Amino acid sequence: MDISIQLSKLKNHQSVQITGSKSESNRLLLLQALYPQIEIENVSNSDDSVLMQKALASKDSLIDIHHAGTAMRFLTAYFSIQNEREITITGSSRMKERPIKILVDALRTLGADISYLENDGFPPLKISGKKLTVSKVNLQANVSSQYISALILIASKLENGLELTLEGTITSIPYIKMTLSLLDSIGIETSFVGNVITVKPITKNIEKQTLVVESDWSSASYFYSLIALSEVGTEISISSYKEESLQGDSVLATIYKSFGVNTSFSNQKITLKKTDFIYSKSLVELDLKNAPDIAQTIAVTAFGLGLECYMIGLHTLKIKETDRLVALKTELEKLGANVIITEATLHLESSKNINTDITIATYNDHRMAMAFAPLGLKTPIKIENADVVSKSYPQFWEDFKAIGFHLK
Repeated sequence: MDISIQLSKLKNHQSVQITGSKSESNRLLLLQALYPQIEIENVSNSDDSVLMQKALASKDSLIDIHHAGTAMRFLTAYFSIQNEREITITGSSRMKERPIKILVDALRTLGADISYLENDGFPPLKISGKKLTVSKVNLQANVSSQYISALILIASKLENGLELTLEGTITSIPYIKMTLSLLDSIGIETSFVGNVITVKPITKNIEKQTLVVESDWSSASYFYSLIALSEVGTEISISSYKEESLQGDSVLATIYKSFGVNTSFSNQKITLKKTDFIYSKSLVELDLKNAPDIAQTIAVTAFGLGLECYMIGLHTLKIKETDRLVALKTELEKLGANVIITEATLHLESSKNINTDITIATYNDHRMAMAFAPLGLKTPIKIENADVVSKSYPQFWEDFKAIGFHLK
């Protein structure tokens, strides 16, 4: 399904309810599978979380998680400790190109029985679940935090717990801290000192409890972009959010001050308002190593405002649903931008012109579709394979239409 966005203008003072965080949901779903006395409310309705639930409930020997990268990492760890259960886990053609060797090597060090069925270092995997008794492992720290979180999530079920030493500079620390905080909240003892993470083995029953998932901050980024690209005085409220969030992407509230967006918190919702803001710098510089998933949205916002933008800490974007740095460069340059990328950086030069009626390719990447959609406030634009948004935000287009976007 392709969607054409006609030149649009936001209705002012609208409210949008956003589904639960995919990141929190997938972590809690795995913990719930390990500790069934946990109940969860406001679970994400994203494709990834639906696939995660389906896989955890399945009794089949073949698990297909399609494009769901988080599920692939978390479930690889989960099935490695399911004693005497043998499964094959696979995914889409793109998933078979996404590396998993670092996680598999770490699990093998702990004693897991995992083998590659096609290409070494990549899914699909054959996993023979067993009891893991080794408790210490080292892991490169500058890799996807999902590898680290996958190990942390199963750690309390290991006979001797886990001591995980991270080597080098740590990437996406907020996501690691999110995982540890969720463990702490259900009564599992953890620590994170220096580069060493420790999770104690469970020694008592986890109490019955209900945990409420905060709405997804990554999804909020598209509304930040909308307000940044709107007239002064335009505002929108989105819910449900906490000022003290576990999600690394909550840094949006700080970053978007550079684009003239003010954030106020009240009664589990945030109100975004475009202020009469004068850009104090011609160049917006950001280090997104702790929040790489919002890089696409920020780049498009900066382009729409004619600002120069330089972002670092983007090395994990190359192993996402697509190589997001290459995809961003390709699609922004269709619109008239000049973009320079390296393995970990993106430099967008300032430009005042936006080419009109351009078709944006999405590369089976939900964030490509959603990041470029706000440009409909500046020019007519077409989004290819627009239904890819279901991976994380199934109601995206309905919500955009409700607040003033003209779609066909």
